[in-house]
Amino acid sequence: MLDHVGFQCADLSRSAAFYDAVLAPLGGRRLMDFKVAIGYGSDHADFWIGEFNEGEGFRESHIAFAAADRSAVDAFFRAAVEAGAEVLHEPGLHPEYHEHYYGAFVRDPDGNNVEAVCHRPE
Repeated sequence: MLDHVGFQCADLSRSAAFYDAVLAPLGGRRLMDFKVAIGYGSDHADFWIGEFNEGEGFRESHIAFAAADRSAVDAFFRAAVEAGAEVLHEPGLHPEYHEHYYGAFVRDPDGNNVEAVCHRPE
């Protein structure tokens, strides 16, 4: 149902390096770069990061990226840790959501809660 979502970033190049690394294991890549905004996706840019240019203060956002399987969640997590992300929840099952919910949660360079999740039983 969503066409796209975007985050404003305090340091666009730092955030771009983070998302370049963590989205690759999920099949996402940089598709558009307008220097002030960068779009990621697999076939169209549905996730965007841009320069911080409006609003005041910080409000944490959460976004969950779909992973094809549990190994992709694990690869996302490894890439995030290597990129210096704060670990919120290591990869694992979260039966409080449903029995096959396998996810990993980290903070991006701007403090947002970013997750990779697989809903398939494995």
